Amino acid sequence: MLISVVIPCFNEAESLPVFMQRILPVMQKNGCPYELLFVDDGSQDETLSILKQMSMDHENIYYLSFSRNFGKEAALLAGLTNAKGDYVAVMDADLQDPPELLEQMYAILQQGNYDCVAARRSNRKNEPVMRSWFANMFYKCINRISDEKIEEGARDYRMMKRKMVDALLAMQEYNRFSKGMFSWVGFETYWLSYENAERLKGKTKWSFWKLFQYGMDGIMSFSQTPLSIASWFGIFMTGISVLSLLFIIIRKLLFGDPVAGWASTVCIIVFIGGLQLFCLGIIGQYIAKIYLETKRRPHYIITETNRNEAVIIK
Repeated sequence: MLISVVIPCFNEAESLPVFMQRILPVMQKNGCPYELLFVDDGSQDETLSILKQMSMDHENIYYLSFSRNFGKEAALLAGLTNAKGDYVAVMDADLQDPPELLEQMYAILQQGNYDCVAARRSNRKNEPVMRSWFANMFYKCINRISDEKIEEGARDYRMMKRKMVDALLAMQEYNRFSKGMFSWVGFETYWLSYENAERLKGKTKWSFWKLFQYGMDGIMSFSQTPLSIASWFGIFMTGISVLSLLFIIIRKLLFGDPVAGWASTVCIIVFIGGLQLFCLGIIGQYIAKIYLETKRRPHYIITETNRNEAVIIK
């Protein structure tokens, strides 16, 4: 039984030495054959040099290096594609995903009742208040409008059996949202709660704007509700227009009042025009994603690796 651990990295030079000190004892204690597969997502610091040195010091450490920054979703795909293990774990290198949980995850999978053990934070300690609030709103929103349930506080940190990994690799869409994909493929999942851990070194790569974009990608990837909202807006405004027209006609016939108020007319026109642009924007986002899918561009390009027979482009 081989255990593969996929670790996406982007400018993690400060964290990697401490990460290795934490994860190696865990993997060696288990006694099961393992491999650590690091995916360098176009880092601009010394991450790649450190990974090369680590691979020379340890025979079961491998690295994949992208030609540029393709994003975490592409790094996860590259890692899962090139992982050889019967059990495959994915985690971050910043130690917000405690390596010590791997031993517990493996033990639960060995019992045979589950296909995946996933980690979720029981709290958002040490996280900015506004960021936590928006994160909670995102989970409530996507769980209400999507058919797929995403656990609040869910991390990408998890260990899966090979059959679940193969199911994920069968999903080849360009616009990837892993949290939703983990849910969509199904399989029995055990949720392992743990207290939120602070990032060990460096700064988070996820700004508020990037998180917002990532959340919108998730909503549009697993829900058609925004399109329905645009349609209902159109029906609602059409109804309002008909009622307004009837009101003006009846008022003229009964009271002979002239239709006055150019300012209010302009406001109504601007309001309706804004709604139209809003609805077109929603439709445009979906069309843009269709456009990216039809291009069939590769998810990633690997320029350096010590992995024999690695899938370089996918």
